Amino acid sequence: MTTTTTLDGPAGAVRPVPDRQGTRPDDERLALATKSFLRDLNTTTALYMESCVHCGQCAEACHYYVQTGDPQYVPIWKIELLKRAYKREMGPLSPLYRLFGLKKRVTLDDLEKWQELIYDSCTMCGRCALVCPMGIDIPSLVLAARHGMQAAGLVPHDLWEPTERAEHEGSPLGATPKVLKERIAWLADDNGVDIPLDRDQADILVTVSSIEIMKYPQSIVALAKVMNHVGASWTFRSDGYEATNFSMLSGDRGGQRDATMLLINAALAVKAKIVILPECGHAYQAFRWAGANVYGKPLPFRALHISEYMAEEIRAGRLTMKPDPRSMTFHDPCQVARRGGVCEAPREIFKALGADLHEMSATPGANWCCGGGGGVVTIHRADSLRHRVFHLKMQQVEDTGADVLVSSCSNCRLTFDDGQAFFHWDKTAHSLLELVADNLAERH
Repeated sequence: MTTTTTLDGPAGAVRPVPDRQGTRPDDERLALATKSFLRDLNTTTALYMESCVHCGQCAEACHYYVQTGDPQYVPIWKIELLKRAYKREMGPLSPLYRLFGLKKRVTLDDLEKWQELIYDSCTMCGRCALVCPMGIDIPSLVLAARHGMQAAGLVPHDLWEPTERAEHEGSPLGATPKVLKERIAWLADDNGVDIPLDRDQADILVTVSSIEIMKYPQSIVALAKVMNHVGASWTFRSDGYEATNFSMLSGDRGGQRDATMLLINAALAVKAKIVILPECGHAYQAFRWAGANVYGKPLPFRALHISEYMAEEIRAGRLTMKPDPRSMTFHDPCQVARRGGVCEAPREIFKALGADLHEMSATPGANWCCGGGGGVVTIHRADSLRHRVFHLKMQQVEDTGADVLVSSCSNCRLTFDDGQAFFHWDKTAHSLLELVADNLAERH
């Protein structure tokens, strides 16, 4: 069948049926979404709304657009509803727009159509913001749009469900405090390693992602080996351990705050000087960069990604490793590198390992996204599109010619594992933390 592509998507294409939560009437959903949109509009976002010059550079930076050529995936188009609400209700010309009907009201049908664009086809990776000549931070606007969608009860069910589980059980994947304690006891006993839990005082509070607890438990063992190797005073806390903030991904402000405050309160309880965030990009973004905003003042401790901490320990001479000269390439997690600025720390680690590092074609800050961030890897209806854009990442890895693929994000690793299985690819994504732990030098 011949199709034509419009800004509403390919004619004849089957658009995903939008998910709804709750039984609110349509007019109430619309009112809540609009109120949320306007709540997020401030001086900064207003400047973003007024600054777009329609150059299209963000399109060529987006893996969804590059791989499909479909204009609905142009990044700036994804926040069109937010922009329309601003222009009609708050912009300098809003009275004229309303008087002459130059900007239509956002409708519930619009919100449901945009659910796919705001959630399924945006990982909030920030590559579009990197190339925007006007400096528009599109991911922050997508997040604002998600706030409105969540307020209206219009979140993809596959993302809403783990968000609800996290708010009720403390973990999006069911890794409750009881499960954490059982896992730590099992891992400590099985691997002969000391994994402190619930110490009253420690210099370092270590956090974890539920993906590591449930799917990659050896990362917890690796973390313990590294921390014990450098002689750190550290602990896990069962009252503040889960750093994966699904509420942020779904757009739930209240849930995001609650998840963040659990970690902050746990750190305060043990008088921690450092909070170490796990190999999880969005955990880093949610705590390192949004944590102080949630807390309402500067955090009274340092927040470091585990790769930053390991690089510091290498510089201090406390973290020493045996050489591993294999050819390796590194996938920079978007939220840690591009959005978080942590580009050099992993490379210091590879240098200390003596690895033969084959860099990918784009610079660390411009690396292509794995395609699973922003909660996208959890949305099963988005799998077909996600697999399509994964080709771009897969080719980028292959072009390096490296034997070993490494990353420092468990969500990226999960996405790579899925891509490996789907495409019968011969590359497995390895954890940077586990790589370090496997090569620790003997203590004399």
